[in-house]
Amino acid sequence: MITRRAVLGGLVTSCLASMGQAGLERNAMTPVSELDWTYLADNVMGGVSEGQAQIEDGAIRLTGTVSTANRGGFIQVRTTLPDGLPPDTAALCLQVRGNGARYFLHLRTTRTRLPWQFYQAGFEAGPDWSDISLPLSAFTPQGQLLSRDLRPEEVRSIGLAAYGQDYIADVSLRALGIG
Repeated sequence: MITRRAVLGGLVTSCLASMGQAGLERNAMTPVSELDWTYLADNVMGGVSEGQAQIEDGAIRLTGTVSTANRGGFIQVRTTLPDGLPPDTAALCLQVRGNGARYFLHLRTTRTRLPWQFYQAGFEAGPDWSDISLPLSAFTPQGQLLSRDLRPEEVRSIGLAAYGQDYIADVSLRALGIG
């Protein structure tokens, strides 16, 4: 588990908010380096993807090789939200940069019981820091038996994932918030 702390300088859009392990507050910065992160990969289920996550310059950086061999296909770094998101949350906002590939946020809720159940929304991460807003309505259920209805107060974790295809992953997340 990554628990190193670092200070994030600079400002991001007003969409970003403060996140403690207890939840999110509107209109305040959340440097992701202040959160506890856990790295996981498909090898826990027989896949062969490899990677790592570490705090660099105030951001969590996820790097590695994603492989769909052996029914695999992901690497991820995840933080928990024991109290969920505020019920009126309309979007998740993030400040990211990467190698130009497509990445995902994965949300797990009180209703996602199996490892392959989550809600997912994708984005591209280019070489410069950019602010991205992902409406909760853009998150689609993955895995069987999940409701299309994503309730913010039921969200229990947010994962940054390289997922679903063979590629080299390199993505950094500097700030996270709600809109």
